[in-house]
Amino acid sequence: MARIDVPAGPGGEAAMVWQLRPEMGAMVEAMVRTVYGSSILPAAEREPARMRIAQLNSCGACATFRAPSVLASGVTEDLYCHLDDYESYDGYTPRQRLAIEYATRFATDHASVDDVLFARLRGVFTDAEILDLTLCFAAYLGLGRALAVLGIEDHTAVDV
Repeated sequence: MARIDVPAGPGGEAAMVWQLRPEMGAMVEAMVRTVYGSSILPAAEREPARMRIAQLNSCGACATFRAPSVLASGVTEDLYCHLDDYESYDGYTPRQRLAIEYATRFATDHASVDDVLFARLRGVFTDAEILDLTLCFAAYLGLGRALAVLGIEDHTAVDV
């Protein structure tokens, strides 16, 4: 249950909360659409990392969200189900594994993101891809924490 009074309407609390501050809601929508629509990384590399951040944020809305465009790109539920054993799960590629590790450290102990990790990242990602991941993580972490602390549990059925 939301910790603030959210207007009733289509899409539930996750959609209607932005009616309290439409100007900021437009910014959130632009941020989400940019992350999903402009990332140079395949969804199959971003999504497990996004879900890891949702898990760490305890964000129910984020944890249950599956963008139709992401599913249409071939991302399966299996990619979401092995985050606790990502280091050993053989269904993840080396890039997915590293993206999940980076997301975990970004979300839980950003000071542990050191030169050793960056050398590993640069071994499989371009600098542009690393920046892309980093900005995606910032959006996932910030929005997910905002929804979690506000008690917004449902997700909005939107395609991005």
